[in-house]
Amino acid sequence: MDRPELADFLRRRREQLVPSDVGLPPGVRRRTPGLRRDEVASLAGMSTDYYTRLEQARGPHPSLQVLGALARALRLTDDERDHLYFLVGYSAPVRGAGDKHIGPGMLNILAKLDDVPAAVVSDLSEILVQNPMHVVLFGDARAYGGLERYHFWRYFMNPGGRGMLPQEDWDYLSRRNVADLRATSARRSGDEDVVELVGSLRSASAEFESLWTEHEVSVRVSDVKRIQHREVGLVEVICEKLLTPNAAQQLLVYSPRPGTDARDKLDLLRVVGTQSMSVTLE
Repeated sequence: MDRPELADFLRRRREQLVPSDVGLPPGVRRRTPGLRRDEVASLAGMSTDYYTRLEQARGPHPSLQVLGALARALRLTDDERDHLYFLVGYSAPVRGAGDKHIGPGMLNILAKLDDVPAAVVSDLSEILVQNPMHVVLFGDARAYGGLERYHFWRYFMNPGGRGMLPQEDWDYLSRRNVADLRATSARRSGDEDVVELVGSLRSASAEFESLWTEHEVSVRVSDVKRIQHREVGLVEVICEKLLTPNAAQQLLVYSPRPGTDARDKLDLLRVVGTQSMSVTLE
């Protein structure tokens, strides 16, 4: 691990960013260029002390999870992300299908979506990053680990995975989920993470296995969703999907469904949620 080079790289990337690049308000007049260390630490979900030590070339050896969080917080390109890994002594992650690094373009779009729920997810339904409104509506995905990090797994295996969805929608959503995973499985045939998820679901869920054998295929692009929120009741939204060029990641944007009271309810959640939410991970 090259601590001096890592410290220099982190500092220079931080100084190149301004608050608007990452969806933060400009705040008070700044004496130095770029983001503050505490702002980068918050965006990366770590303590300010931990990040400061990295910039001072006296920090511990970062984990892969920490590096991924830093790459997103600093809006690193693929080449910059690879350089970050090399400085710490890791091999660069494989690019393409299964890559969890989110490019700065996608993150910049997400940062500007502050009045509607939005998130970047993998093609296997793992939430990679959420905006505050998405956390307020759906909950904080950072709590999930193992197979639980996949929406497909939570939907079919977690008793509470459908708790926010009206029961009359379950049959339709089950078929849509399986058909969408079918398409991803074919496109990424043989990939280890796909084989593990599909195999585990087929073994553990009779409902999933039954639908899987029907071999329906459908790539979800736009859909109407009804969310039963515990504080504001039923919220009807239109989910639009923006794909990266290799379809490895998706930006999901949930806009209020016209003709419903969803806009008022989302506005209420925006006020209530941002007052009580803590966005810092330890």
